[in-house]
Amino acid sequence: MADTSLEVLAAVFTVRPGGTPHTGTPPGLHVLLWQRAQEPDLGRWALPGGIVLPSEDVDASASRQLAEKVDLTRVSHLEQIGVFSAPDRVPGVRTVATGFLGLVPLITQGDHDPQIPADTAWHPVDRLPEMAFDHRVITERAHQRLQAKLSYTNLAFALAPASFTVAELRRIYTCALGHDVDPTNLQRILTRRGMLEATGTTAPPGPSGGRPAAMYRFTLREYRVTDPFAAFRPR
Repeated sequence: MADTSLEVLAAVFTVRPGGTPHTGTPPGLHVLLWQRAQEPDLGRWALPGGIVLPSEDVDASASRQLAEKVDLTRVSHLEQIGVFSAPDRVPGVRTVATGFLGLVPLITQGDHDPQIPADTAWHPVDRLPEMAFDHRVITERAHQRLQAKLSYTNLAFALAPASFTVAELRRIYTCALGHDVDPTNLQRILTRRGMLEATGTTAPPGPSGGRPAAMYRFTLREYRVTDPFAAFRPR
C-alpha cells in the first residue's frame, strides 16, 4: 500500500475594524494565511498547518503548528471541521488533511494585533488571493461552519472582545454572516437566549460626542448550543 501522510490545516478568522489603528486594512472578516516560499505552489497563500508528528494527535498538532504563526493565547476557539482526502489534493505522497476552524476576537482600539511572522498576513475573506492546493475549499468550508454556528450557538463570543457595544456586536455578525443584521433584533434575540448582559459601563465618547453607548458582554465564554433551530437571515 502506498504511503499516506497526515496533516492539519487551520482556517483562523477575525473581524478587522479598519482604519485607525489599522491604517490601510479594510474592515470585515479576515483569514490568516502565509505565503509559500518554495514549490509546489511557490508564492501562493496557504493555511497554517503541517504534518502531524507520530507523537501527537491532530488537535495537539493543530495547536502546535498554529502557535508558530499566531499567539495562541489570542485564539479563543479551535474545532475540527472535516477531513480532506482527495488522492490528488497535493502533489507527491498522498496527504490527508484534517481541517480546523479557529477564531480570534475583534481587535479594539488600544489593543494590539496578535504577533505574526513576516510571511504571514490577514486577508479579507471576500477577496482571497491565489491559494495553494485545496486551501480555498477548506477556508470556504470553515467559513460556512462559522456562519451556520452563529445562528444556533453562542460562538460569536470567540469573535467578540471581552466587552463591546451593540454596534460592535452587529459589525461582528454582519461581517461574519456576509449580510446586514438589525442591531435591535440582534440584541433582543441574544438577550432572550441568555447570552448577553450589560456590564454597567459605557463606551468612551466618540469624536462627534453624543450619548455614550452601553457596554455588554457574553454571559458565557465557552461554546454552547443555544437554539438548534435558529437562523439569522438578511433583513
